[in-house]
Amino acid sequence: MGDTLFFDLDGTLIDSAVGITRCVAYALENLGEPVPAHAALRRWIGPPLRTSFGPLLRDAERTERAVELYRERFDAIGWSEHTIYPDIEHTVRELHGSGHRIAVVTAKNQPHAERIVAHLPFGDLFETVSGASFDGRISEKPELIAAALERLDVAPKGCWMIGDRHMDIDGARHHGMRSVGVLWGFGEAHELHAAGATHLCTRPGLLPGVFANGAATP
Repeated sequence: MGDTLFFDLDGTLIDSAVGITRCVAYALENLGEPVPAHAALRRWIGPPLRTSFGPLLRDAERTERAVELYRERFDAIGWSEHTIYPDIEHTVRELHGSGHRIAVVTAKNQPHAERIVAHLPFGDLFETVSGASFDGRISEKPELIAAALERLDVAPKGCWMIGDRHMDIDGARHHGMRSVGVLWGFGEAHELHAAGATHLCTRPGLLPGVFANGAATP
């Protein structure tokens, strides 16, 4: 049996920029707030919604309303506005076939994450999906990873976190796990390196080699 692999969702398995940025814009427009430029909207990809809306709106009630509006559009259409990264399906199937247990760990809320994974052509390979609670009580990567570890009954030393943002690497380091920062998503090499990623990977097809070569890495 190989190591257990936790995959982030946005920026790792799927390119969800269109759905996320459109839902952020929808929320801000309905609150009468100016919509930032597209480059700024992309910063919403990765962190929990409240972490992004809070500093901008500076009001707890308006922040909660923004989250509600975002989810309103996301539930209707935003969840489907994504594409699967090239070669990621083949890679995930190869990893699963070689004996790795795999799961998804994402800051998306649990129902939306489950719906997206269920509609992926390889979604049935994931043993569990660990997503955020609606109230935000469980939303940061250390908590989400902890939930996945508990559900699968595995020790952190036998697991890897695979993701495109520093939050993924931060969560792995919190648990003493190894990690892979992927460079086909929304993060950059300097961000992932600074966070302490065990490995950086430029394309999905290289992942199996990372785990084979890094299996003995402490």
